[in-house]
Amino acid sequence: MKKRLLLLIFVVFQYTQAQQKLDLNYYLPQNITYNQDIPKPIDVIGHEVGEWHVSHDKLQFYMQTLAKASDRISIENRGETYEGRPILLLTITSPKNLKNIENIRQEHLSNTNNTNGKTEDKPIVVYQGFSIHGNEPSGANAGLAYAYYLAAAQGPEIEKLLDNMVILMDPAFNPDGIQRFAHWANSNKSKNLNPDGNDREYHETWPNGRTNHYWFDMNRDWLPVQLPESKARINTFHKWLPNILTDHHEMGTNSTFFFQPGEPTRVHPLTPTLNQELTAEIGTYHAKAFDKIGSLYYSEENYDDYYYGKGSTFPDVNGSIGILFEQGSSRGHVQESENGILTFPFTIRNQFTAALSTIEAANNMRSKILGYQQQFYKNTKAEAAKSKTKAIVFGDSKDAAKTWHLADILQRHKIKFNELKSDVNLNGKKYKKGASYVVPMNQKNYQLINAMFEKRTTFTDSLFYDISAWTFPLAFNLDYTETTNLTNLGEEINDLQPLQGAITGESSYAYLFEWNEYYSPKALNTILEAGLRAKVGKSPFSVEGKEYDYGTIMVPVQNQKYNKQELHLFLQNVAKENNLTITAVGTGLTKGIDLGSNEFDPLKKQQVALLVGSGVTYADAGEIWHLFDQRYNMKITKLDTDYFSRVDLSRYTTLIVPSIYGSALDKSSVTKIKEWVKDGGTLIAYRNAAYWLNSNEIMKIDFKKDSSLVAKNIPFDKRRDFRGAQVTGGAIFEAKLDRSHPINFGYKNDKLPLFRNTNIYINPDKNSYNNPIQYTNNPLLSGYISEENLGILKNSVPFKTQGYGKGRVILFTDNTNFRAFWFGTNKLLMNAIYFSKMM
Repeated sequence: MKKRLLLLIFVVFQYTQAQQKLDLNYYLPQNITYNQDIPKPIDVIGHEVGEWHVSHDKLQFYMQTLAKASDRISIENRGETYEGRPILLLTITSPKNLKNIENIRQEHLSNTNNTNGKTEDKPIVVYQGFSIHGNEPSGANAGLAYAYYLAAAQGPEIEKLLDNMVILMDPAFNPDGIQRFAHWANSNKSKNLNPDGNDREYHETWPNGRTNHYWFDMNRDWLPVQLPESKARINTFHKWLPNILTDHHEMGTNSTFFFQPGEPTRVHPLTPTLNQELTAEIGTYHAKAFDKIGSLYYSEENYDDYYYGKGSTFPDVNGSIGILFEQGSSRGHVQESENGILTFPFTIRNQFTAALSTIEAANNMRSKILGYQQQFYKNTKAEAAKSKTKAIVFGDSKDAAKTWHLADILQRHKIKFNELKSDVNLNGKKYKKGASYVVPMNQKNYQLINAMFEKRTTFTDSLFYDISAWTFPLAFNLDYTETTNLTNLGEEINDLQPLQGAITGESSYAYLFEWNEYYSPKALNTILEAGLRAKVGKSPFSVEGKEYDYGTIMVPVQNQKYNKQELHLFLQNVAKENNLTITAVGTGLTKGIDLGSNEFDPLKKQQVALLVGSGVTYADAGEIWHLFDQRYNMKITKLDTDYFSRVDLSRYTTLIVPSIYGSALDKSSVTKIKEWVKDGGTLIAYRNAAYWLNSNEIMKIDFKKDSSLVAKNIPFDKRRDFRGAQVTGGAIFEAKLDRSHPINFGYKNDKLPLFRNTNIYINPDKNSYNNPIQYTNNPLLSGYISEENLGILKNSVPFKTQGYGKGRVILFTDNTNFRAFWFGTNKLLMNAIYFSKMM
């Protein structure tokens, strides 16, 4: 032990000395000269690369300075993050190419359209992106040295390479996360660097720097495109259709370096075999480069190429080659690991090396890779022409906004779609013009359409690094039908315009709007925040020739704070801002419940609190925060577990507890919550919080389990695969709805697709009316679930509610807000908030 301690002290001393001598030469190839007129990072940011963690503001400043100094680089700002940071892109190539860059881009795109054109003399396009997870900083920091190298390196080799290549460099996929983590690492750095993994430097506070402002993992948003950073990079991708896209990440400290290809059996079937072969060939260049510097590495393990929402896999369904890099992380400046002392500069050098080996491979394989992309689109064109399905019609006759948002995603992905020519019934589903669209299959992005719309339930492997299903019309809870003709095809939509809301007239009696529209909760919140009275109808009715469903909102004209004219003007603005129709009615006499009936319940302004902090799953909490703040324009108070016990809960009507783990809340906090619910509060809990509710006797839950699962004939080295096969990583399941129950107000169909990534199963209540949402007997719609878990899931319930004193406890076993693109189940949470008193 004493010898080990002395050795450790010696190694740290040696590293400290090395740190003092660290300069750019540690990273750069030394067999060439560099242009002395190009500023080095230290000249601009004030410290050497790897000495400190670069903050995004310094990174931004250096890239802007470099672009001014070099005739090889242009820089553009593609937008802003939620925190107002620029989303930068560097275009790096030879000076003559840069002067002709738009023509080069157009010619490059033409090669994907003209499948017989020559590609041999064309530049290859490489998109290199760094640190989409902010606390995986070696990528972004390596980008400093890499950008300098591309700007300053001299000689015929680099000049020829830049003649043959256009490099699109995204120096910071996640500006907000990088800034957050750099602050943490730098503020906890000691002068005497300490590799002890127990030091505070290596243990970020919740929610850590991995995520963006709303705590989203942005490496899951390449396909849904819901975040500003994603919108910028997807626009760049489709603007250029790069041949290679690299995505620089980090992994656990005890790991080495990974590059793709990943697990051979975990590749999405839509990805061409040649894609993986080329990925492997590119990998030989990485191996050669790492062999040269003596860094350990591996490939074809751990990671897969399945979910197209990740940066390294999204390119594979778009004729490009996506490559994931994973570097063992120092998580700070220096840390002990199984492979010795792991320094931050060492991790940066590996990322820098991989960036260089990528462009070396791209240059040497240029003709082959350009030919692959061209052939990909040629094959896609042929498959599209042969497809029996000629078009996909999707929509919701009562929710144009939700439909519009899916169309917006298609537009961002350059997928062509058309208006619906006229109202039509297809396979028992009603499609309404203006609330439905038609996607013709015979188009360039045919494979991407398949990836977004397909339902898949059979797989060659039972292990998934991420979700196994993401079928978009199911995520949006939209009707959709595959058709064998184009008879419903209307005009092509080239510029999707925002929806227009309106009020039908001025009333002296009441105004009505249905709860089906996606932004109805936002409209209701605006009305209640203004101090106006509103009621909700608990049964269907019809008035003045129009039918209204469960959950219709009524705003009476009389006895309001506004007079008749002021109310009309206010609601006119509400309709426009929320893209919905508000109908003026002149009578309370209806077919069904009259407007003065006790079947209309008054609604109250809500004060909602959200539990966050240590012990709370930050992604789940962030999705809820984003939903309130960005979608529904509703205030939500984030209560941290660190001070929750000191908070007066009496001011809140609702408390949301996302999925939690460990002892997130102490006994006094649990007691506080119980008393608050007894006094009339509504407690809404998600996923793993089910166990917390049950163990603290807040809700009695009858969990459904299968104790028969036993490993038989499973060898020791396959034990993890056996357990992994029981993980439900993310699949889609069908539930049946009791539409009369308030939790289901606003849903027009009696079936609902639900996203599930837990193995929490609850037995149904003996009384059927207490099971308003229940999985069907054949629930699997898309994705993977083990046979054992599927058997347990059948006829179980993902929703449970119980009274508790004067208040109510509500539980969802599934995530209703998953990754901001599960529009179809967002309303369940809104119903739980506004209608809990009726349950």
